[in-house]
Amino acid sequence: MRRAFLAITGLAASTTALVVFKGSPATNQVAQNLPSAQPVNPTPQEVEPSTDPAGVASTPSVAPKAPTSPKPTKSTARPSGTRTTTKAAPRTTTKAPQSTTRRVTGNGFENEYGYVQVQIVVSGNRIVEAVALSLPSGGESDIHSGDVRNRYDGRGGEVVQKQNANLNTVSGATETSNSYKQSLRSAIEQAF
Repeated sequence: MRRAFLAITGLAASTTALVVFKGSPATNQVAQNLPSAQPVNPTPQEVEPSTDPAGVASTPSVAPKAPTSPKPTKSTARPSGTRTTTKAAPRTTTKAPQSTTRRVTGNGFENEYGYVQVQIVVSGNRIVEAVALSLPSGGESDIHSGDVRNRYDGRGGEVVQKQNANLNTVSGATETSNSYKQSLRSAIEQAF
């Protein structure tokens, strides 16, 4: 019922607009100034007596009334209740994803046997590898530094197992172990 009413109203408005546009030049000018989206409802104009040049009143002129269509035709209006929506395209980013694996180098520490510096590899919030970049060398220091490296370094070393700098001291390499722990702490502080 509602659709039929809207269709008939739309048809009447379009028919009226056509009649007004095709009408006489005087009414055509008025019709051009009306908004096209609103239906046009012509009303009879007021009767004004016309006078001839001598000032004698003659018969009044009346603007013609717009005829109405006797039979409605098919309307192309969209039925009520339907809605047209447009969806926005999904956003794309051109920024490359950041790698979650990073290398962090701790501060270097000097002891009486030499210089010690440690680097850790962090993935997310876990230490996945530890590497001694520098350990004391020469004489017995090579042996003790090798023991420290074997205990702490690598993917399966004590640093990865404990995930902190609270490491067990390597027997016979106390100074090197302590310097390693200090460098490791500074790397962990920088990473987390």
